[in-house]
Amino acid sequence: MGRGARVPSEAPGAGVERRWLGAALVALCLLPVLVLLARLGAPAVPAWSAAQGDAAAPGLSGVPPTRVPGPLAPRRRRYTLTPARLRWDHFNLTYRILSFPRNLLSPRETRRALAAAFRMWSDVSPFSFREVAPEQPSDLRIGFYPINHTDCLVSALHHCFDGPTGELAHAFFPPHGGIHFDDSEYWVLGPTRYSWKKGVWLTDLVHVAAHEIGHALGLMHSQHGRALMHLNATLRGWKALSQDELWGLHRLYGCLDRLFVCASWARRGFCDARRRLMKRLCPSSCDFCYEFPFPTVATTPPPPRTKTRLVPEGRNVTFRCGHKILHKKGKVYWYKDQEPLEFSYPGYLALGEAHLSIIANAVNEGTYTCVVRRQQRVLTTYSWRVRVRG
Repeated sequence: MGRGARVPSEAPGAGVERRWLGAALVALCLLPVLVLLARLGAPAVPAWSAAQGDAAAPGLSGVPPTRVPGPLAPRRRRYTLTPARLRWDHFNLTYRILSFPRNLLSPRETRRALAAAFRMWSDVSPFSFREVAPEQPSDLRIGFYPINHTDCLVSALHHCFDGPTGELAHAFFPPHGGIHFDDSEYWVLGPTRYSWKKGVWLTDLVHVAAHEIGHALGLMHSQHGRALMHLNATLRGWKALSQDELWGLHRLYGCLDRLFVCASWARRGFCDARRRLMKRLCPSSCDFCYEFPFPTVATTPPPPRTKTRLVPEGRNVTFRCGHKILHKKGKVYWYKDQEPLEFSYPGYLALGEAHLSIIANAVNEGTYTCVVRRQQRVLTTYSWRVRVRG
């Protein structure tokens, strides 16, 4: 309302009478509901509090509502780990930059962006990252490459880039350490946005680099909509690491304190008073690792028969599933050792709708299962056990 606007006032006493009458009518309408709730023993709480999950408001009596004991619904994990739980055996990682982007960003700005992306992970984990000269050995190797780069044309498990937009980057799981960025993109420091002046998308290098570093540490894509490791995190604009990534790191590398004074700080009450700091530095002493009830992996029914394949090391192996029944509109689900496979992993396996390709090596040994489902009904199941012949 503007400064000069004014609402005409009512006659004196009319507003008070109307408010009392409205309150009486509301009370009469709510009385049967309150009586019914009292008989059922359910706490009377405002409707908005039920939508707040655990943050429920106290009941009308001023006493917090009690929870009825019963089986808790299992919370589904959102993060996913690699099938073999590939991980590093040390926390002091080095990286080198083999090539720089040709569009917009200078080498100095590129270094600054990559350092910021690494800090997002070192601030919440035991990892530390240090850049070394390009000619020195390193754990991680970073480069900006054209569409056809390294071995992407001859390897079925290493994607070539597709030009502007589309696939922005990809990374390899431990201990490979490769992180490749598409040099056709227009990388910037700042939010991803469309440039009407240039007619191209400008992509946030810090955000994409942090996502790929998560893969290089052993995390796959998350199903949590606000996780940095979500498949579409770049489009959704979520930049900060979520609790989902931290749980994934704890499962993969354990829950470790970063300082020797953590136990003393915990006894002094810092776990509550300085919760954010303690989550980053002292998760073990404050039991922050175990806040989330880690679920067990939903297993699939074993197939009637499992074929064993003895394959020479290094050979490309392809499994095909459900060709004869795909016309029934079934959906194919792939598993390795009962762990769901949802995405392709560069350098390890390529996942299609009805086929799966792997490179025979020690990491990829195991039992692969495909299940064809239509809604809740299982149409068929196939399984292969892969053993590598050296």
